[in-house]
Amino acid sequence: MSFRFCATWLHIGCALCAAVLVLGCSSFRAAVLYQSGTSALDRGDSAQAIAELERAAELLPEASEVQNHLGLAYHAVGRERDAELAFRRAVALDCRNAAAVENLRVAEARVLKERP
Repeated sequence: MSFRFCATWLHIGCALCAAVLVLGCSSFRAAVLYQSGTSALDRGDSAQAIAELERAAELLPEASEVQNHLGLAYHAVGRERDAELAFRRAVALDCRNAAAVENLRVAEARVLKERP
């Protein structure tokens, strides 16, 4: 089993741009943090990814994509329960986020496997 990293930048970019227009400067900062956190995740810098994506999630709590990538970052450092919770939030925010739905399925299976 592997996690799914959906690089639908147009969809994500449009959603974040819309959020910026509606919510203002804090959403712009969240979008910047999301992009830099995602870049850190791509390069394997999980600590930086977590720090930036957690801050983005605070500023833009309704963004499913942010929660999904935060879950991927948590998984990268072995924080499986946190990853599952982030994926669960991502799906709750947008049940059509196919990457988050798949990541939640995989995370739930991993957490169940780890339980005694």
